[in-house]
Amino acid sequence: MAPKVKITKEDILNRAVDMVKQNGIESLNARALAKELECSTQPIFSNYKTMDELYDDLIAEANKIYNSFVEAQTGKYPIYKTHGMGYICFAKEEKELFKLLYMRNREGEYQGDEDLQPIYQMLMELLDVSLEDAKMFHLETWLFVHGIASTIASNYLDLDVELISKMITDVFEGLKCKYGVKNDKN
Repeated sequence: MAPKVKITKEDILNRAVDMVKQNGIESLNARALAKELECSTQPIFSNYKTMDELYDDLIAEANKIYNSFVEAQTGKYPIYKTHGMGYICFAKEEKELFKLLYMRNREGEYQGDEDLQPIYQMLMELLDVSLEDAKMFHLETWLFVHGIASTIASNYLDLDVELISKMITDVFEGLKCKYGVKNDKN
């Protein structure tokens, strides 16, 4: 009798990520995943108590992939722009993972802006603006960047990276004028 092939938690997660990349989160359920793994659902539920637990790991893995896109932009752009360009490049290259992270119903997830404090601090120092102005500057910039990323992820537009970079610079410079920033320390 041939030995049973052990399917690991990592195998399950990697296959789940691949399924979502290819066909979106709607394609992921225990039976479809088991079929992809060529096994029953038993190994899935031996490693994960529920599909929600797998979903949490999937979100964490998608965030790691997103962070790698931001890291790939480091050094190409000024620090604040790096995040926006990484966000958009992620939407362009990993549309379904982008949708999973940023275009799903997130009702009840917002816990305040504590995670954004380092960005606000950076903007306060970079632009010499108040905390309230840094918050508004970031909100306006982020909504613009998210709009570009969403139109790309939904296949509405496919913009060139150089054009996107120019557009983000234009918005950044326009907002600097709005907030009375003479020179940034970029």
